[in-house]
Amino acid sequence: MSLVPSTSEINNKTQVRLRLYIPSIYQHQPVICQLISRYNLIVNITGAKLGKHTGGEGYFDVDIKGALSQISLALVYLESLNIIIKGKPNTDGDSWYC
Repeated sequence: MSLVPSTSEINNKTQVRLRLYIPSIYQHQPVICQLISRYNLIVNITGAKLGKHTGGEGYFDVDIKGALSQISLALVYLESLNIIIKGKPNTDGDSWYC
């Protein structure tokens, strides 16, 4: 499978809103940067809870935009790291409920 998007994929961008629960073992790893560099996605961090007061674990609220195939590959990558992924059911709303 090619990571280079086709013309139809470039014209058909998909956007998803996710909450990514990051295990403490990845606290100093560039997990979000990998989504951008490996999968050519646009990632906007809209919220986060990280640091000493979370027991080393935390989460990122992100908007991810790209071709569906790129997003699918990125989700497989995140799952391979045992990152818990929650979808945002109301993309027009501004609050999370997980």
